[in-house]
Amino acid sequence: MTGPYVTELRAIDETQVAAVGGKAAHLGALSRIEEVRVPDGFCVTTDAFQRVMAQAPSLTDRLDLLSRVDADDREAIRTLSAEIRRTVEAVVIPAELAAEITGALTRLGEQGAFAVRSSATAEDLPTASFAGQQDTYLNVVGAEAVLRHVSRCWASLFTERAVIYRRRNGIEHRTVRMAVVVQRMLLPQAAGVLFTADPVTGNRKVATVEAGFGLGEALVSGLVDPDVFRVRDGEVLARAIAPKQRAVRALPGGGTQVVAVAAERQEEPTLTDAQVVRLVRLGRRIEARFGRPQDIEWCLVGDDFHIVQSRPITTLFPVPVPASEGDGDGDLGNRVYLSVGHQQMMTDAMKPLGLSVWRLTAMAPMQEAGGRLFVDATRRLTSPAGRAALLDLAGRSDPLTRDALETVLDRDFVPLIPEAPGDKPPVRGGATAIETDPAVVTALVKRSEESLAALERDIRTKSGSALFDFLLEAFEQHKRGLTDPLSLQAIMAGMEATWWLNDKLQEWLGEKNPADTLTLSAPGNITSEMGLALLDVADVIRPRPEVVSFLADVEDDDFLEQLAEFPGGAEARAAIESYLDRYGMRCVGEIDITRPRWRERPATLLPVLLDHVRNVEPGAAERRFEQGRLKARAKEQEVLARLRALPDGDRKADETRRMIDRLRTFVGYREYPKYAVVSRYFVYKKALMAEAERLVRAGVLPQVEDVFYLTFQELRDVVRTQRADDRLVQRRKDAFRSYQALTPPRVLTSEGECVTGAYRRDNVPAGALTGLPVSAGTVEGRARVILDLAEADLAAGDILVTTFTDPSWSPLFVGIAGLVTEVGGLMTHGAVIAREYGLPAVVGVEGATRLVRDGQRIRVHGTDGYIELLP
Repeated sequence: MTGPYVTELRAIDETQVAAVGGKAAHLGALSRIEEVRVPDGFCVTTDAFQRVMAQAPSLTDRLDLLSRVDADDREAIRTLSAEIRRTVEAVVIPAELAAEITGALTRLGEQGAFAVRSSATAEDLPTASFAGQQDTYLNVVGAEAVLRHVSRCWASLFTERAVIYRRRNGIEHRTVRMAVVVQRMLLPQAAGVLFTADPVTGNRKVATVEAGFGLGEALVSGLVDPDVFRVRDGEVLARAIAPKQRAVRALPGGGTQVVAVAAERQEEPTLTDAQVVRLVRLGRRIEARFGRPQDIEWCLVGDDFHIVQSRPITTLFPVPVPASEGDGDGDLGNRVYLSVGHQQMMTDAMKPLGLSVWRLTAMAPMQEAGGRLFVDATRRLTSPAGRAALLDLAGRSDPLTRDALETVLDRDFVPLIPEAPGDKPPVRGGATAIETDPAVVTALVKRSEESLAALERDIRTKSGSALFDFLLEAFEQHKRGLTDPLSLQAIMAGMEATWWLNDKLQEWLGEKNPADTLTLSAPGNITSEMGLALLDVADVIRPRPEVVSFLADVEDDDFLEQLAEFPGGAEARAAIESYLDRYGMRCVGEIDITRPRWRERPATLLPVLLDHVRNVEPGAAERRFEQGRLKARAKEQEVLARLRALPDGDRKADETRRMIDRLRTFVGYREYPKYAVVSRYFVYKKALMAEAERLVRAGVLPQVEDVFYLTFQELRDVVRTQRADDRLVQRRKDAFRSYQALTPPRVLTSEGECVTGAYRRDNVPAGALTGLPVSAGTVEGRARVILDLAEADLAAGDILVTTFTDPSWSPLFVGIAGLVTEVGGLMTHGAVIAREYGLPAVVGVEGATRLVRDGQRIRVHGTDGYIELLP
């Protein structure tokens, strides 16, 4: 039975979302799966919705207003959405449409009870489930009541929660249409939800069943706690039986009511283990049909399970696709992936061009998932020596990663493969690998600068396909620079000196993290120099009030040209331009080539610059550097004096002095390779953007930024063929938007389990937030929770709390008193610069930006690694 406005569910499949909405499309597909029972019914199509909407012309103006209202103006959204709902519900359903619906009801049994359910075109999608955003009505009795509730479902497209959800997911209100599903009402003894993947850990092998007595509304509304079963490989792993004091039942005349569950049944399991396993088997069949983990609503009638909804689980972090079998790892079975973003201090989602360029220029093969990159550590973990070395390195840099790895390895997820006779464990570079000579660093920096100059010179004449050929060669040179043995030895020399000093001085003197002080104002740290250089720019601007006033009101990035109109503006512009010449290739999330650089958007720096103008005294850069140098020197003399007083003290002091010299010679170089990488990236980007502009001029792409949603190879093909797939670009944009809502784990398994790790410490006060101590000292102050560098607004003595800090955040460090981040390790950029500036810092504090309120007073214990939340 099919008409202009009504279609039987059995005649629908998932290709018809535009006509029947997501829910109906899924129900139609479900009805075709063997052994899956779906209540009989029909769908009132989106054409019916469009016809009703056309009868209310005033809706056009209201929808225009709704699209323009500020997303954070909840009151305006509430008022407008209520007006739209009242207008929709007031429209009289046309006679022929009403007749078609009542005719369908007659064929199902007009006097029966029905479920009337919304089915929007932006619903149950792979990237946005819209669960609970529109309305469902249960046990609706009689044709008149069904028609009334169909109108209510149409109106529920504009509930406040649905409007806000669409705004957050970038979905335009006018593009969404509403269909309505009408199904026979089931009267189950039990109902609930089945997740075919663990919704908490993400493990695709573990299914979770939630169950309660009566209708599922009791669970959805939170009226009762469900029984919870976890199932793997046909076996119930765990069960938690909740006391179920209430249930929702259908009333004979329509509607539902809450009823008490008999006392003797309240502690009974809703389902037997055999029923749970059978339900999960059905769920696996459904999951296979749709090709992804599912959130399934079910009812138990008699001993038969009926499926009333199935939607994708949109909150799961995707699993990386393993490298090709030809990589030599095809026989390893289970896989363990490490997050690259946690090592690079950039856990945001990256666009496809950024992901592909990073992979093409990285030292190690990487896999992509959820807009992030991961390294497959499985091969290394199968080797006893490789596993020990990796756990040791992780433990020193990020204890959460080590704990997450140990959690996985303790389950024998990755077997150890004994080393063949004659195999030798890899030897880490020792302290004597290179001489402690500043000339080594000088030569490395000069070599890098010469390589960058050659790149800038040679790329100028390249365009079209020749540019991409040139870039692929440049990427290979890029990787050779990253793997330069001398450069790696210099980096390791600084890191190993840090570890040696912290370990030995803890052993000999009981000193905690003395290297934090000994590294203050170490020479040659390009990132700390960048922060201090912005203080010098502030010194130029501060005595020019007209310039300060103008910069405070800047909203666009073309402000530099306007500076000449103000007294002292030429000098201010010269100072800013000089800074951008040296550091303009940097930005937040700079490992993603698609991110706008400071040179492209110089206004990004103004909030930090103006904070320095207000809060910092003239000459602070030179003064702070000298103070740090003197403090480090004093610490060195103190440590050496204490060592000489010990047994065998002269030897210990001599060894320590040599290691301090080594530390200060090489630790600053730790930041330079990243600066060199980002400098090259900006050269690559400018060349690629010139190609993008040519594509726009030729009409191949509508806007320049569309190239960000293509991989490097895809962009190369577009340039060669002068043809682009607009639908591919749009799908990539939609996927990127969904990835932005995901939080990447430190460790991810091939089963999809996200493992974050935990601190195993008992020396943290109750109520404190635990993290990794990376820069010694204790400081108390006002917490400023800042997620965007461009929105920084700091006062002297403030403590910065944020998700991560890559080098671009360093200019902020000179104006704060302490640092707290959610992501980080002992040798990551934020930690290194915090030590350079002498800022107490704790990193790796899970949920810090959520648990610390902006403006709250906190105390940062940078030596012991925890945060106290003060009243």
